[in-house]
Amino acid sequence: MTDVTNYAQIDWDDQGRPHSRQYDDVYFSKEQGLEETRHVFIEQNNLRQRFSALQDNQCLVIGETGFGTGMNFLCAWQLFAECASPGARLHFVTVEKYPLSRADLAKALALWPELAGFGNALLAEYVAVHEGFQQFVFEQGRVTLTLMVGDALEQLPQLDARVDAWFLDGFAPAKNPEMWTPELFAQLARLSAEQATLGTFTSTGWVRRGLMAAGFALKKIPGIGKKWEIVRG
Repeated sequence: MTDVTNYAQIDWDDQGRPHSRQYDDVYFSKEQGLEETRHVFIEQNNLRQRFSALQDNQCLVIGETGFGTGMNFLCAWQLFAECASPGARLHFVTVEKYPLSRADLAKALALWPELAGFGNALLAEYVAVHEGFQQFVFEQGRVTLTLMVGDALEQLPQLDARVDAWFLDGFAPAKNPEMWTPELFAQLARLSAEQATLGTFTSTGWVRRGLMAAGFALKKIPGIGKKWEIVRG
């Protein structure tokens, strides 16, 4: 494996928040980053109830498109640590074309002091990030993060998983149309467990139609902040 050469190219605003040069888009809302993550991904996938219901030795698998700053993973891990029984497990599988350098990741995670314990654990493992699959293990194996570095349509076909809940993130379709494609939606359907759920910021019509064509039933939900509508499925 070779180390990543295509790290995310980041500019920082005057409040220290990251902006992608590759996509000319922000990683998260300036005002409500954590609240938006919890509303769009945690709540729409009903994760509090699902984590609480896990029996010992049961594992819930979350799949994500767009690891970004890792905030979604850390919010899910934080809730899992709060709600799940000690014998339950969480496996978080995510893909990222342009991973942050370790220095940029540390700078981004410093914005969220309430996630510091989880963020520091991630940073301790986040070394020698390379193209393809790598796995990080936390809490003696109770929590596993599988990070796939590369284009989603090159990485996801290599994955064999049964995903219970999807976080469809990544930059907006207008900024990153190459990701929001029928080919991607077909991979999501292939990898989904029965009754898998999803949450996404994106309510764009052609994205909704593509997901429905792949077999997902969708519903528009009120957003928060400046985002009027989001989608759950």
